[in-house]
Amino acid sequence: MRRAHTVDQVRAAEADLMARLPEGALMQRAAAGLAATCARLLPRVYGSRVLVLAGSGDNGGDALYAGARLARRGARVSAVLLHPEKAHAGGLAALRAAGGRVTADQGEFERADLVLDGIVGIGGRGGLRPEAQPYAALPRRGRVVAVDVPSGVDPDTGEVPGVALRADVTVCFGTHKPGLLVDPGASYAGVLQLVGIGLELPPAPVAVLQHADVAALLPLPGAESDKYRRGVVGVAAGSARYPGAAVLAVAGALRGGAGAVRYAGTAAAEVVRRFPEALVTEGGPREAGRVQAWVVGPGSGEGVEGLLPQVLAADVPVLVDADGLTELARLGPAALAGRTAPTLLTPHTGEAARLLAGADGGAPPAADGLAAARLATARRLAAAYRATVLLKGSTTVVADPEGAVRVNPTGTSWLATAGSGDVLSGLAGALLAAGLGPLDAGSAAAYLHGLAGRTAADGAPTAALDVAEALPEAWRAVRSAAGGR
Repeated sequence: MRRAHTVDQVRAAEADLMARLPEGALMQRAAAGLAATCARLLPRVYGSRVLVLAGSGDNGGDALYAGARLARRGARVSAVLLHPEKAHAGGLAALRAAGGRVTADQGEFERADLVLDGIVGIGGRGGLRPEAQPYAALPRRGRVVAVDVPSGVDPDTGEVPGVALRADVTVCFGTHKPGLLVDPGASYAGVLQLVGIGLELPPAPVAVLQHADVAALLPLPGAESDKYRRGVVGVAAGSARYPGAAVLAVAGALRGGAGAVRYAGTAAAEVVRRFPEALVTEGGPREAGRVQAWVVGPGSGEGVEGLLPQVLAADVPVLVDADGLTELARLGPAALAGRTAPTLLTPHTGEAARLLAGADGGAPPAADGLAAARLATARRLAAAYRATVLLKGSTTVVADPEGAVRVNPTGTSWLATAGSGDVLSGLAGALLAAGLGPLDAGSAAAYLHGLAGRTAADGAPTAALDVAEALPEAWRAVRSAAGGR
């Protein structure tokens, strides 16, 4: 599992460690790890052109000391000092002593085999300052390696409020930074390389699951299992206008680990025609029979006004999606106030805007702004509705009401297709019915859904039902990481 800590947490851990180390030792650890990573990225160090973009402060010092280490190994190292009067004195002296030189020639950026971005560190906020902005637009020959964070990216939120320098690799000291895991910041960070520097950190507020983590969450039948012990998920979805949403939600649910799927709604004939194993009724959720979790809302249209109260009244976990979220936004957080069972909301940013307006009583905020600050958006929604929120988008974020956040690392832009979210809802609902808590169910579902999307697309357009049909392969992939458990 990847873990990410805020700037304040990192600063506190650094201060504690520096109080126990000789002066400058922590910077030398960081520079050594940075230089070693750069050396691995170069075909060979000796004779390679390396350019250091050095801002003021410790970030520039890390880059200058790393440049000095590469120069001592025979690299031709030059440094551009963005603020010469504030350049780190020790790092600059070390670079010069190793044979490095200072330059003001922007052409060095284009000729370099590797560029070290040490302009702004984790303490910086806002986009690149005017003197640094040209480097974001220059053509490049070699790789750009960011020192802890690409300059211009907010390390805590991933927001990019102005011009930022795009990296091919970002070397993170001590821990990952939350803003490098979510878009738009993640798209500037490239590949993340973690360098340990001995920090003692508190529990991480943001985490990223990996194959083995998801495998440990997945429900597996035992020798005594039957379809009811494995969990039964109810699906209240679809309408005369959108029967396909019901079919897709059921498709995701059938491949989600539950023992059975009960469908309640007007698309019962379409569902049973496509999936004869589904248990269907044309009545409402009260007529469906006993379930361990409900999925409500995909393609329900105006009929959701009758469906949502029935489902929320059940003392089982509930996943609310699509039209269900529109109705919930109309009702506001009070609609969930009496629930004791968990609730999982799965909005995209447009639905998130409506939900926030429903909570605040104001106009919906701009969806683009919510997408640019998705960590904060997911947390705001989770706190306002006292529910777990799976915020869909180019980076999917799952947040619970206590502030825990998981960022999903899988997926593909080909998942931006009609019905994909319906499959995800059914999948997550089945995991809820199988006994997973809402944070685990949402995280595991997003992970599997993203893997299935990659498999189904394989670099070409795909459809939502293709994603559902690729889910078994996604399960097998994550289980193989745990020895096929």
